[in-house]
Amino acid sequence: MKSVKEISTEHKIFDRLKNFPNCLKLAHYLFEDAELQEMQDYSNNVSIKRLGFNDHGPVHMRQVVSNAIKMMKILHDSGIKTSLEREEIGDFEDSMCAVILAGLMHDLGMSIGRQGHEEMSSLLAQPIIQRALMHVFPDNLHRRVVIRAVATEAIIGHMSSRKIHSIEAGIILVADGCDMTKGRARIPMALNKTPRVGDIHKYSASAINRIGIHHGERKPIKIDIEMSGDVGFFQIEEVLLTKIESSPAKEFIELYAGVEGQERKCYL
Repeated sequence: MKSVKEISTEHKIFDRLKNFPNCLKLAHYLFEDAELQEMQDYSNNVSIKRLGFNDHGPVHMRQVVSNAIKMMKILHDSGIKTSLEREEIGDFEDSMCAVILAGLMHDLGMSIGRQGHEEMSSLLAQPIIQRALMHVFPDNLHRRVVIRAVATEAIIGHMSSRKIHSIEAGIILVADGCDMTKGRARIPMALNKTPRVGDIHKYSASAINRIGIHHGERKPIKIDIEMSGDVGFFQIEEVLLTKIESSPAKEFIELYAGVEGQERKCYL
């Protein structure tokens, strides 16, 4: 059974993809894939119950896709081409398919463990990526090869520990960093009462009230963060800002953050 949050996020994604038929077909296929759902659920079980981390399951992965689609559409509306478009090897919808695949599978490796989970995610994702692309592009080997490669780069590169080069992978990197509101830390905070190494991530995430992704004023994408307390700055400076700095999409992003009722600090 999917949660209410999973279903509501899926509906948001479908709405944002209504003008992109191939992406919409891909999203429907993936959201109905029983094996992918089981893998996402188990990744979350290991992440929260065994390791004591934040949500790394189906809600998180859907939220990353939602964030990524919003950023990609802003770039598209601003006349900025993706890497596949710049290289004249694919179109915007191919790039969108790649970020959908990556977003929904980037944390599957958490089912094995935290260390090196991005490489494990890539390994576990390959059979699903291949059959999903065969479903959407059964007669186009070129598109399947290109989209799979970009999606794999985005999965492997989502932790800032590996150099990435495409705009598409860079957007997944930032979209992942943007999922850090208090809702993501709610379950692990409730389950794990004993202090542990790494708890600062849960407490700082609990201070993030809202993250907005909008058309920017100085740059195409504006990320605006509202916090309930100063501890939230840790999550911004140690997680999100690190990811943006490593992203090939950095030049297109402006970042503001501040405590509720106070003036926002401009980071980028």
